[in-house]
Amino acid sequence: MQVIRGIEKLEVENTVITIGNFDGVHRGHQKIFEFVKRKAKLINGKSVVVTFHPHPIKVLFKEHPLKLITTTEDKLKLIEKCGIDITVLIPFTPTFAQIEAEDFVRDILIQKFNAKWVIVGYDYKFGKGRKGDRDLLKTLGNLYGFKVKVLKAYKRKGKILSSTAVRNALKEGNVREANLFLGRAYHIDGEVTKGFGRGSSLLGYPTANILPIQEIIPKEGVYAVKVTIKHLSKTFRGVANIGKNPTFNNESLSYEVHILDFNENLLGKSIRIHFIARIRDEKKFSSPEELKQSIAMDIKEAKKVFSKDKTKLFLNF
Repeated sequence: MQVIRGIEKLEVENTVITIGNFDGVHRGHQKIFEFVKRKAKLINGKSVVVTFHPHPIKVLFKEHPLKLITTTEDKLKLIEKCGIDITVLIPFTPTFAQIEAEDFVRDILIQKFNAKWVIVGYDYKFGKGRKGDRDLLKTLGNLYGFKVKVLKAYKRKGKILSSTAVRNALKEGNVREANLFLGRAYHIDGEVTKGFGRGSSLLGYPTANILPIQEIIPKEGVYAVKVTIKHLSKTFRGVANIGKNPTFNNESLSYEVHILDFNENLLGKSIRIHFIARIRDEKKFSSPEELKQSIAMDIKEAKKVFSKDKTKLFLNF
């Protein structure tokens, strides 16, 4: 996939385009991409995804506590995995936000992309103040000579599949639902850092501690996870804990994972933690020994999860 950052020198021909933020690249987005690819093949053209960085909400509403599902680089890799020909990453600035809807269509979709088809979701808005909608887009399509297809909402489990739905599921700790919407396991990445050392010395279960680069972290608790170790290009099973370790009265949030059947030193190495299922809430135990017993039970429960698990993993990092 060709990645083009910015539109200043952009010149492409005969394109089928979709436009959006595509945070998470969930199954609804994937459905749009499939439609774009089919139309591009029919006209012997290029399939194009136009997206933005930073997210427009972070520019226009800085007080909004929006946390993104994917990093920009992960988003690009996931779009590439969907088989798109070209992704254009437009820097979203206050100046760009002032472009009127018709100017956006004429000056960018027509002059820069030579668009033949524009494919958008049911709730698509564009232009200054989000004044442009699907009806205006169709009107402008008739004026400038491109076709428009608005795709219906995609639902799973009776819910409209959206980036917001994925975020809400993760905040609730419902990683199974988030994974269903994403079509893969949600993950966080980080470099292994030095922790308190209690896992190995006190509890007998060594843990790798990380500082995640992702903005959204699932709700505090214990999870069955799979762990990809970047330098080894291998994936292992594990049990992760997100929380403050109340048994030891910690004040700061920690992200740690015990990797099953693995005992190498990972300090300074990059790992990816894929969340498969939530096992329980974090809780305060009366003693380290009681916590140790609970960890043993958590591992048993995680192994039950793994015996039935068929969740796809995103390993490209």
